Amino acid sequence: MIEQNQQLATETSIITMTSAAAEKVQELLKQENDPALGLRVFVAGGGCSGLQYGMTLDEEQDGDTVISLNDFKLFVDDMSLGYITGSEVDYVDSLMGAGFTVNNPNAVSSCGCGHSFKTADGGGEARSCGCGH
Repeated sequence: MIEQNQQLATETSIITMTSAAAEKVQELLKQENDPALGLRVFVAGGGCSGLQYGMTLDEEQDGDTVISLNDFKLFVDDMSLGYITGSEVDYVDSLMGAGFTVNNPNAVSSCGCGHSFKTADGGGEARSCGCGH
């Protein structure tokens, strides 16, 4: 029993969500009405700083790390795991617009749009910000 609790603590420390983000994900999943869906958080090449975040509603894939949060599951692929471990997903609704953001302690620089970042171990070359900020 202790091993399961330790594993859960390790998995939940990979990525966390604010209550605002969790509520928004639950709302989106309720609209889809498919119990197999969860939130996939991933990192892809591109963006102003070399790497960019992505999120989509998806089903579990082979090799995913699955994290149970509240009433839904979060999926992270192996490649993305190293870039976002320790991150927090938030949902912000401000005058500049509404959307999900990732607060990532691994990012050493990011673009003004908040969707693109660079890590210390060379996660892409920094480019001029083309996101309009």
